[in-house]
Amino acid sequence: MAIEVRIPTILRQYTDGQKAVEGSGDTLADLFNDLETRHAGIHARIVDEGKLRRFVNVYLNDEDVRFVDGINTKLSDGDTVTILPAVAGGMA
Repeated sequence: MAIEVRIPTILRQYTDGQKAVEGSGDTLADLFNDLETRHAGIHARIVDEGKLRRFVNVYLNDEDVRFVDGINTKLSDGDTVTILPAVAGGMA
C-alpha cells in the first residue's frame, strides 16, 4: 500500500530535503512507525506518548484527522497525508 506523505520544511532534515515521501500502513500510527524506519527521528517530531503532538496538524486527503480518529485514522492505498506544524503568533 503506497501513501504519499507531504513533509513540511521544518521536518525535511529527516527526509534528506524531500518534500514528499512514500510510506505504508493501515493507520496513521502504522504509517508514522513505517516512516521512522527510513527517516530516523521524524516519529518523535510528530507523535508524543502515542498521540499526535499538540502543535502538529495532520490531514488525510485534506481532512483534519483530529475530526476523524486521530492517530488511529484508517488509511487506504493512494491516500495523501499532509503534515503541517501549527502556526502561532501575531502582534504583541
